[in-house]
Amino acid sequence: MSSPSVAGQRTDQEIEHRRGVAFGVTAYGLWGLFPLYWSLLASAGALETLAHRMIWSLAAITVVLLWTRRFGSFRAVVRDRRQLLLLTAAAVLISANWGAYIWGVTNGHVVETALGYFIGPLVSVLLGVVLLKEQLRKAQWTAVGLGVTAVVVLAVGYGQVPWIALVLAFSFSTYGLVKKLAGAGAVESMAVETTVTLLPALAYVVVLETTGDGTFTTLGAGHTLLLIGGGFVTIVPLLAFGAAAVRIPLSVIGLLQYMTPSMQFAFGVLVFHEHMPPERWLGFAIVWLALIVLTFDGLRRRGRPAIDPEPVP
Repeated sequence: MSSPSVAGQRTDQEIEHRRGVAFGVTAYGLWGLFPLYWSLLASAGALETLAHRMIWSLAAITVVLLWTRRFGSFRAVVRDRRQLLLLTAAAVLISANWGAYIWGVTNGHVVETALGYFIGPLVSVLLGVVLLKEQLRKAQWTAVGLGVTAVVVLAVGYGQVPWIALVLAFSFSTYGLVKKLAGAGAVESMAVETTVTLLPALAYVVVLETTGDGTFTTLGAGHTLLLIGGGFVTIVPLLAFGAAAVRIPLSVIGLLQYMTPSMQFAFGVLVFHEHMPPERWLGFAIVWLALIVLTFDGLRRRGRPAIDPEPVP
């Protein structure tokens, strides 16, 4: 019979696990809702929306730094030359990722943005081979091969390479790799990244407003609040992800991460009514098969996914 202390400890662990799952579902669920949010800002255009997202994300993360009293660790990251250079590179990569994603959503390519985040784990495996000289198992090679086949099928079917999906997948996977090399905390690294992008983003917004091409104050209070809110909707799921990561195994997080592109795919088909010819269904089916192979192999071999999941931007 278990002692009361052991039983109580198990109960506490179960509660923490349930909380972790709830935080994980919250994080990936909010990221999955992003197409609905960014589509409301189509009138601003991708670049203006991106600039405001950078500016207001810094405002939001500053509030978090004050609340958690982590300015000391933030300053330590800034003083570390290696971390600062890596996070500057991360800032460039995440800017490209955010820009491509917002452009895709506001220009009727929600399904393709979902494809980008579906093939992201496969690109991460490929980067591990090319950049880190990792040795892949047969199942991992099979998954990568299926991913390449899916891209070829989609490219042939559409008459062009699915560039939005590839930009999202490669920029985000490389971003995840750079962040791992930097080794900084999620809040501190996001603070550095948004600080790096502040000046160009602010300069762009000032030019737009000065020339009369900006929409920040010309389309009503609701539009202004949506632009400001972009920073805060960026930070909230990131914090939820952080809370989940310390409470549940990576194997659980690795499965939850597919919530986001699945929701995005559903919104693209059911809400935005994007055209889905047979070749697109076939391409997605091959990608899903690749992810099943990759996830099953990771769970069977190590009790965790083949690639550690990163927060979705």
